[in-house]
Amino acid sequence: MSADQLEWRVSDGLTSYPDAVAVMEERAAAIRAGTAPELIWLVEHPPLYTAGTSAKPADLTDPDRFEVFDTKRGGQYTYHGPGQRVVYVMLDVGARGHDVRRFVQQLEEWVIATLAEFNLAGHIREGRVGVWIERPDKPRTITGKMAEDKIAAIGIRLRKWVSFHGISINVEPELDHFSGIVPCGITEYGVTSLVDLGLPVTMDDVDVALRRSFEDVFGSTPQAQGTDHGHSAAQT
Repeated sequence: MSADQLEWRVSDGLTSYPDAVAVMEERAAAIRAGTAPELIWLVEHPPLYTAGTSAKPADLTDPDRFEVFDTKRGGQYTYHGPGQRVVYVMLDVGARGHDVRRFVQQLEEWVIATLAEFNLAGHIREGRVGVWIERPDKPRTITGKMAEDKIAAIGIRLRKWVSFHGISINVEPELDHFSGIVPCGITEYGVTSLVDLGLPVTMDDVDVALRRSFEDVFGSTPQAQGTDHGHSAAQT
């Protein structure tokens, strides 16, 4: 497989977070060196919280609930766990235009396009990271605004213009697990998932939608497909 191809990888089971970070760091360095292709890696994690570079200690409201990992991605506290599709995005942003803001916009567009595959409208809101779903079925907020729930989080890091970390989409996680943090520091809005919204969507369905919408957002790249059936990223 040549270094100018894009590899897709799906890991079965639950991937430990430290192993995932180690794999991402190694792959990002190899992409930068030109010895490995870009990688989109689809995983699930055991229940855990991660703290981004802007995380505030007060937003970790239940520090003993799950293991907490400090991470150097942007953003605040996030939850990862079974039923959530985590998409680690190792792309050469330098070769794709040297535009970090545009790259983040593309990640947002990718999530929105993926949700649209299920006839669901995702929204980007100024001052609120991630992708949001309007909830006219819920009471309005205390400020009179329409209720909205977060369905996807975005947090990346770049090293020498190669990205890692990425996005997460709530397919069917245990939504109560988000209650141990203030997700992304936002208290006025809630969290939802595809299944919570009444959509009978599986993880495989989401994976197909992610692949189908990727090229529309990021452009055509030669692809090579890989699948990892191990339970730990260290086995990839």
